[in-house]
Amino acid sequence: MSTSMTGAPIDGTTGLGAPIGLSAPTGMSAPTADVSRPRESPPRPARSRRLPAARLRPEPSRARATVSVVVPCFNYARFLEQAVGSALRQRGVDVEVIVVDDASTDASLQVARRLAHADPRVRVLANARNLGPVHTFNRGLRAATGEFLVRLDADDLLTPGALERAAAVFQHLPSVGMVYGRPLHFAHARGPARLRARSWTVWDGRAWLEARCAAGDNVITSPEVVVRRSILAAIGGQRDLAHTHDMELWLRIAAHADVAYVAGCDQAWHREHPDSLSTRAQEPRVFLREVRAGFDMLCDALGEGERLRRRARRAVALAALRHGRRDIDRARLTREAEELLAFAVETFPWVLATPEGRRFEAARRRAHGWPRLLAIAAGAAPRLLRRLQVRVRLARWHRTGVYEPLRAARSLARGAQPLPPREAA
Repeated sequence: MSTSMTGAPIDGTTGLGAPIGLSAPTGMSAPTADVSRPRESPPRPARSRRLPAARLRPEPSRARATVSVVVPCFNYARFLEQAVGSALRQRGVDVEVIVVDDASTDASLQVARRLAHADPRVRVLANARNLGPVHTFNRGLRAATGEFLVRLDADDLLTPGALERAAAVFQHLPSVGMVYGRPLHFAHARGPARLRARSWTVWDGRAWLEARCAAGDNVITSPEVVVRRSILAAIGGQRDLAHTHDMELWLRIAAHADVAYVAGCDQAWHREHPDSLSTRAQEPRVFLREVRAGFDMLCDALGEGERLRRRARRAVALAALRHGRRDIDRARLTREAEELLAFAVETFPWVLATPEGRRFEAARRRAHGWPRLLAIAAGAAPRLLRRLQVRVRLARWHRTGVYEPLRAARSLARGAQPLPPREAA
């Protein structure tokens, strides 16, 4: 799932400027960005619909699978032993752990070598200089030999049985190239994990990909994913993106293979701490640019990617407006809101012609021209509605692995048993 993005005003006294079509009063500068509407008609968004999926009854694994766990590590000596230990303790599979130290300046390399000395299933690769997380993972990927593969950051952990649960899906459903489940986020003490799969949800890879482009978001954190290594051999490893290299890889896999979700259990623990890459990417203006770059890079690689690019850019632009309204609906005309608006227009020039864009302009007019208390009161209902929408989406993601409602299908892969029909999530 994408990291939570909470915006804060950069300068509560910085003016956003007059709403579009109105002149700014004395003492308040107009927006510096050109946010006028283009004359062309905007591309029409696809009609919202339920995401088709097959719900299957879990089956036991057919044989002991071989799984490579690649652990990129930079200055995580204090966490590394826990991460490696969570992989080595996996039952029902044969595991190899490849720790790739990215020229750490702490004791990470010494810890890794001690673990390798104690267990022959652990191998250590050491970068002579710091290469960054992408090239560090790709080096481990090239050394991997398992049928399936996990990228496990050195500050995260796998839950017991996670690899066997994922391997069973691959063994029964050969069209699936990626399996993920629910991650548990923690900052201090880890909560208990659910270890029994209730069902498998399987999507056509292209349908899952199109849903992600239409929403402009990511539903995967990272450690909860297991990938069929032959897919990575065909499409390549991660690409050079600062914060969305994981997201782009999951989307690229979905363009070539089906996607499955193990429901009812927890597949990994994701650690939240100030030094983590995900924490550093929470600022919306940083993260949204990276999300846009990830979708653009994906679409560049796909022969027919322009339609997906338009849908993704529209969604990212709307996300920028939603973040900007956090300030606008509180009658705060901040530099951050101005920059988010400019980013939205740059990303999707027709964004202000959408219903969401028109509501954004109306909110700007209130924040600019109404008495402050009245403007804040008028923004209360939109703020409440957004909070409710976020809660509904998160609750659905916790159950199904996606934000969209599902439409259960009866066409099942051979070897897997259907669950009794039920209402879509």
